[in-house]
Amino acid sequence: MFYPVPRLSLSQDEIDAFRRRAADAAIGLFARDGYAAVTMRSVADALGVSPMTPYRYLAGKEALFGLVRAEAFRRFADRLEAALAKAGRDPTTRVDRLARTYVDFALEQPDAYRIMFELSQPDPIGVDELATESRRAFRILHRTVTEAVEADALDGDPLTLAHLLWASTHGLVSLHLAGKLMMGRSLQQLAAAARARVLGTPRRAPRRKR
Repeated sequence: MFYPVPRLSLSQDEIDAFRRRAADAAIGLFARDGYAAVTMRSVADALGVSPMTPYRYLAGKEALFGLVRAEAFRRFADRLEAALAKAGRDPTTRVDRLARTYVDFALEQPDAYRIMFELSQPDPIGVDELATESRRAFRILHRTVTEAVEADALDGDPLTLAHLLWASTHGLVSLHLAGKLMMGRSLQQLAAAARARVLGTPRRAPRRKR
């Protein structure tokens, strides 16, 4: 199999910069047209470069898709961390802020959201950052839920609660993006109800850390 490599005259910063540009351009193409319809030529056209230029930086479409998914997950995880940085110390408030940020991200960046969760392709070989960034997003949620359980703010197994919160929010967001939430309740109303159902009533006031 042929794996083109960047020209030796290019610095690593230049290589990384082009790959970021390619990922930005391809996010919209993959989300709009689907994996099968996107070609390296269409990405080159979107970037305004020659058809062979992307091959100097990427092994092919599979590698590009992995890079695009990694970039989408990076944006998502960064957004979650930024939300927590402003959420204060109350553990239930922090969990609630994460769940709200999940919805906000999907509404503001629907192409990136669809790339992360709705376009299914095998994880490409050689795109280590894809696994790193996708796991980082869930670890943020799991860690925050764990902190709430340890502070007696929530009751239950942290990993199970994190999965249930993720799954319920993802299901509602996916239905909304598909235009299927049309039965008298908004995404925000249903997401709030799902959070309350999954997280329940706090056992008692959270312990304050000294």
